[in-house]
Amino acid sequence: MQLDGIHHITCITADARGNVDFYARVLGLRLVKKTVNFDAPDVYHLYYGDERGAPGSILTFFEFPLAARGRAGVGMIHRLRWRVGSDDALGFWAERLAREGVQFDESTGDQRALAFRDHEGLGLELAVVETDDEPLSAAADGIPAEHALGGFDGVRAYSASPSEEERLLTEQLGFAMTAPASYLLKGGQRHATYTHDEPPAAVGIQGAGTVHHIAWCDRDTDHEAWDERLAQIGMHPTPIIDRQYFLSIYFREPRGVLFEFATPSPGFAIDEEPEHLGEQLRLPPRYEHLRDQLEQRLTPLENPRAKTVRP
Repeated sequence: MQLDGIHHITCITADARGNVDFYARVLGLRLVKKTVNFDAPDVYHLYYGDERGAPGSILTFFEFPLAARGRAGVGMIHRLRWRVGSDDALGFWAERLAREGVQFDESTGDQRALAFRDHEGLGLELAVVETDDEPLSAAADGIPAEHALGGFDGVRAYSASPSEEERLLTEQLGFAMTAPASYLLKGGQRHATYTHDEPPAAVGIQGAGTVHHIAWCDRDTDHEAWDERLAQIGMHPTPIIDRQYFLSIYFREPRGVLFEFATPSPGFAIDEEPEHLGEQLRLPPRYEHLRDQLEQRLTPLENPRAKTVRP
């Protein structure tokens, strides 16, 4: 069995309007699905990605309008890393983000990377990465195609004792250790990095601007086998859960980060035509009878890409 890189990363926002503006307008991702949290249908679950909504490009947010600002701590992912195609692209993004008043962070040690935060403090990074992986890009007004984000490269997590993850990652999940506390998932359709950093002294708080979980992309035919393997090695996985656009298994790795395994199928075009992804509120069948109620309760959103001409 082989993992095929990152499927998606899910975070928390208290501001759906600001979230759409930042990720769809400023960063140029496509809003590929506007739905609700399947476990709490009175809140949004927003999905962003490339033009096709391909695994490896997907960033999602739960909107909890009253959520306080969170803080990443030990056992939490604290930075998301996208690929860009060149140093010129980094220059483009440095200028664009500066015009938007974005908060920049100190370098993470990569000279070909740009670290910054979104409007709720979530740590983000753009990096020039040498890879044969297909770029997973979206079309957006004001962003040249050659400078568009090209899909996720990986994440950074806080861990006080990363050695506890080493056996799980390398012996069971197919990662290779590339440096102390740094891992590379390769051999599948896409590469991905997973890196541990020393945690801050402050205890982490789940809230707006924090990561909820990371989903790794498995294969449709391997999903049940992964569930069995994870149980055998003591990871206590959930039963397989149907999320309508993919099947999911959840478990926590040894230091507390919530992992998910998600299938590539059936994908986001199951209930919308590919050219109209993300334009309408989509509900799972069990909540369709609540549509009128939910549409009145959920925050009205304006998609800044509504008039973008797509290839």
